[in-house]
Amino acid sequence: MTTTLITGAASGLGWAMARHWFAAGHNLVLADIDTAGLSQRASELNDPQRVLTVTCDITRPEDIGYLLDETRAQFGALDLLVNNAGITHRSPAHQTNPAVFRKVMAVNWQGPVELTLAALPLLRESGGQIICIGSMAGWMPVPGRAAYCAAKSALTQFFEVLRLELEADGIHILMAYPSFLDTPIEHHALGKDGTTAQHARSMIGRMKSAEWMATLIDQSLQKRKRWLLPEPVSRFGSLLWRIAPGLYLRQVRKRFAGELR
Repeated sequence: MTTTLITGAASGLGWAMARHWFAAGHNLVLADIDTAGLSQRASELNDPQRVLTVTCDITRPEDIGYLLDETRAQFGALDLLVNNAGITHRSPAHQTNPAVFRKVMAVNWQGPVELTLAALPLLRESGGQIICIGSMAGWMPVPGRAAYCAAKSALTQFFEVLRLELEADGIHILMAYPSFLDTPIEHHALGKDGTTAQHARSMIGRMKSAEWMATLIDQSLQKRKRWLLPEPVSRFGSLLWRIAPGLYLRQVRKRFAGELR
């Protein structure tokens, strides 16, 4: 039976993936910083034999060690690691407290990197798989998201190098790049001073559901794809940024003008 560990599992895309793989018969390790949220999710799934919840801050090495120790103790194995936990901000870079940048980078880059490295012994034992939830914001500049763009870009570069280095171990990596999903991440976006941002986010394209994305991720994983880029508008934006950067910048400046005041 597949054992799957999902970070940021109490809500949004993490919870959608948890429900999807629970229905498929996986054992689940649900990790999140939200203790109350995890308790609610465990109650909903109502299967303590197959579902382990662990309150965990992935930016703390001691929490990472505890999470993996609990995983091994309960299930004895780890087949799939899903680096999903994330945080964003909506604030012009030149107005933002550097502490906001440090937090966004820690959750979106440092945490997934350190958790993955610590989990490698378990993944080598199982010949397991890794999923990283990136963002198209890591491929092209998005106004008001400097730290988020930087973190997701760094995530891609790190895991592409790691992919090359782990090929001999048989460990597969899927990089998934959603754009605008209907999840709580934007409701908890940080503002320039580190409190919750008060202005609404700007969007390009249509909002998609977390359940839709979870299904695509599972299908891509079963086909052992390396990349999942599901949104045509995001793929076009990334291409436009590379072949006509001036046009891209003019368009994105108009679309996100409200966030730069």
